[in-house]
Amino acid sequence: MEKKKIRLRMPHVFVILFFLVLAASISTWIIPPGQFDYEAVDVNGTVRELVVPGSFHYIDRSEASPTGIIDFFCSFHRGMIAGAEIMMMIFIVNAAFGMIVKTGAFDCMMGALLRKFEGKEKVLVPLFFLIFALGATLFGMWNDFNGLIPIMVGMGVALGYDALFGFSIIILGIGIGFASALMNPYTIVIAQSIAGIPVYSNPEIRVIMFAVFSAMSLWWIFRYGKKIKADPSKSLMAGEKTKFHFDRNELVKLKVGTKEKLVLADIAVCLLIIMYGFLRSGWGTIELTGVFLMMGIVAAAIYRWSPNRIAEEFINGCADIVFGALIVGIARATLVVLEDGMVIDTIINSMASLLTGLPASIAAQGMLLIETLINFIIPSGSGQATTIIPVMAPLGDLIGVSREMTVLTFQMGDGFSNLLWPTANIAIGCGISGVPLSKWWKFFLPLFGMMYVVQMLLIVFAQLFLGF
Repeated sequence: MEKKKIRLRMPHVFVILFFLVLAASISTWIIPPGQFDYEAVDVNGTVRELVVPGSFHYIDRSEASPTGIIDFFCSFHRGMIAGAEIMMMIFIVNAAFGMIVKTGAFDCMMGALLRKFEGKEKVLVPLFFLIFALGATLFGMWNDFNGLIPIMVGMGVALGYDALFGFSIIILGIGIGFASALMNPYTIVIAQSIAGIPVYSNPEIRVIMFAVFSAMSLWWIFRYGKKIKADPSKSLMAGEKTKFHFDRNELVKLKVGTKEKLVLADIAVCLLIIMYGFLRSGWGTIELTGVFLMMGIVAAAIYRWSPNRIAEEFINGCADIVFGALIVGIARATLVVLEDGMVIDTIINSMASLLTGLPASIAAQGMLLIETLINFIIPSGSGQATTIIPVMAPLGDLIGVSREMTVLTFQMGDGFSNLLWPTANIAIGCGISGVPLSKWWKFFLPLFGMMYVVQMLLIVFAQLFLGF
């Protein structure tokens, strides 16, 4: 009798997140609560709450709130509330771009792009990748680029690949640039300032990082593209509904008329406003969302849509993105229960204490691992810098790890895992693009493994040849 082959199926992303929240909830009963003391410190003109080195202390469990059964199920609701700002951004950005797609102007733009770069994908892909990477590495841009995700997804499909191919160009470009941080004000500047070393010091290691990880990412993107061009059934998006799906043969026939040019001008002006706001006026996601809503309504007005149609298309756009938006709220429930149980500082302190007594070469590798893991519970570059650098920098002094190395391990551990953890920015990108997080993991995990090994080798290189 022939044995049936058992196929292992990856659990639904909501199932994975459910059990992550459950594990976090159980940990609040096992891990003793504790906290650091914090002090307000001026860091480059901004007052930030920094950890006081050596101030960690345990607290009575009665002062914390371990997660009970009812609390566990309530945490999902509270996670949605905690992640509401990001979730609303996903809904509104998607709805705004959905209206632009429905006008047809987006299709015309894609057609013009395809005609101009016919047969030149090998130029187009690295060109866009580097635009996103430079914006992220120089200015710390990430959410600023969210509005361009639909364009890149659409381009990936129109070029004959799939949505994941197009999404990987923009998200890897942003992620690699942000992690390499040549001048990123949200990570390298804050971390170096807190560590007490000159801002932008040792730029050569960051230039090497930018070049190496960009090359690895482009190789991985082209490798995937070549595979699915040879056999479309190899696409990780096979069987998935693609939100931004275009027929190449139809697109190249479309011409850009007056209305289309006005809509494209609307998009360009709004993107410039967003970039100016983020770089000059300290904007956040709320302002970003407002500009995108304005962009969508202006595009609809150019095509003389009625107010009722605008409302209907807005609702349709929100409906299409429910799955992606909910990921953010469910993932945020993990942080809610850890904060209630007051175990985050305990986890950080315990991880840091594991490095005590280790040789400097091994301790530096341990710092990288710790920073990567901590980014799951503190998915903010500036937030992690203000929490972990005041702990790691003096600890490094004691065990022989230089402050330059402490900042480097923070930079890599925080940066690259933004493309991995569901609590970080990758969940937002997947939500907007329509690429399931599980499909992204299947695509990215092997690359992340290779990148992690290279990070370890860069630490050794910096210690041996750069005097870190």
